[in-house]
This record gives sequence, structure tokens and C-alpha cells, in this order.
Amino acid sequence: MNLLKEFLHHDTCSYLDSHNQTLHYKVIDNCSKECNHSLIEMGYRRFGKMYFRPICGDCDECKSIKIDVKNFQWSKSKRRILRRAEDLKIIIQQPTITKQHLELFKKYHLFKKEKNGWEYHETNVQSYFNSFVDGAYDYGYEILYFKEEQLIGVDLIDILPNGISSIYFYYDPEFSWYNLGKLSLYYQIIMAKERGLEWIYLGYYVKDCPSLAYKADYKPFLTLQGRPNKFSEVHWK
Repeated sequence: MNLLKEFLHHDTCSYLDSHNQTLHYKVIDNCSKECNHSLIEMGYRRFGKMYFRPICGDCDECKSIKIDVKNFQWSKSKRRILRRAEDLKIIIQQPTITKQHLELFKKYHLFKKEKNGWEYHETNVQSYFNSFVDGAYDYGYEILYFKEEQLIGVDLIDILPNGISSIYFYYDPEFSWYNLGKLSLYYQIIMAKERGLEWIYLGYYVKDCPSLAYKADYKPFLTLQGRPNKFSEVHWK
């Protein structure tokens, strides 16, 4: 592990209106799987070589959340989504960049801009590489979902010693029939069960943010308490 840079960034909140936020960033080269896992357990998220977590002084609404894989229950509706996707081709590999990736990424974010009011920024090869390919080392993967030869979903994950960290998922909104968002999470849970891993780390849960509040639907789950560091005990409940 080589800590290249560490800094704080202050801005308007990405999740709650009329709030400000302070993010703690660490830029780390050659971060090991064990180091990554330790940071994720302390509430950080990884994009490329950059790890960050909110440390807002007057707000604690961003809760790191993880799903209990062993006790996750498969309902009829969940199994129906899995059966519906049996005609899809799924490939797991180290992260890559193709023209299909960039076109799908753009299509998804323009859809979210129109539907949910997301701010849209054009993504190029370098910015995509920095966020989703760089820093993957021996634990970062992409799960590709194909309908015949068409790429319709990309799920970026880290497979860590005790769980799977869900980094980012984007998909083709024209294939809503497959419930791709739910499907990607269910497939992560299947992968974790097959590998004997205990947790799916889902990033942040914010109960008053529609884009993040859905995570509480995946029970049972735990949330991180406080903002632990390497010298303090990490407590989830």
C-alpha cells in the first residue's frame, strides 16, 4: 500500500437537498485486498485508486450498509427475476473498456437525468478508466450481462476476503423487463454464497434519498456505527 494523497473536499450534499457535505479522500496505489477490505469495513468506498467516505460534522445520515448473505431469504418474486434472466449471458472478468461500455454508460446516465434529475457529465475513456478499471488489481471485476450479443448491464464489484463490495451498476433502460438492478444484486448474493462470503457491501443507505433508500429493502442488513479508524473498534448493528 502506498498512500499517494489524502485530503478533504467540501461541497453541497450529493444525497440530501439543503445539506453540505465533507468527504475524506485517500488516493492509494497498490492497495492490497486486505487493506481494501479494512477500508470498506470502516465505511469507505472505492472508485479507481480513490477511497472516500463522508465525515460531515452536523449530519450522520449516510450509513454504510451490508447485507447478511447467509440469512438472506429467497422469495418467489426474487426467484422469478432469476428465472426470467435465464436467457441472458453473464460473463465475469477483470474490468475493461469497450465502445459498448461507454455507449451504455452514456445511455444509462441520460435516462437517469431525464427520469430522476441526475446531473449529467460526459464520460470519456480516461475518466471511465480512472473510476472503474484503474486500481482493480486482483480483486476488482466486472459482471457483464448480454442479451444475445448486446451488452445490457455492467456491474463493477470487488471480491474481498469476507464479502463482495458493490461499486457501481449501470444498465440499458430498454430492458426493464429483466429488473436488472435487482438481478445484479441477486447474482452478487449467489456469488457470495458459492464462495462462502458473509457480506454484500452496498455503499451508503440514506433513508430520505430515493436513489439510496431502496437498499433497506434487502434484509437482513447491518449498518456501520460512527466513523471508526484503524485504531478503534469497528461496530455494525
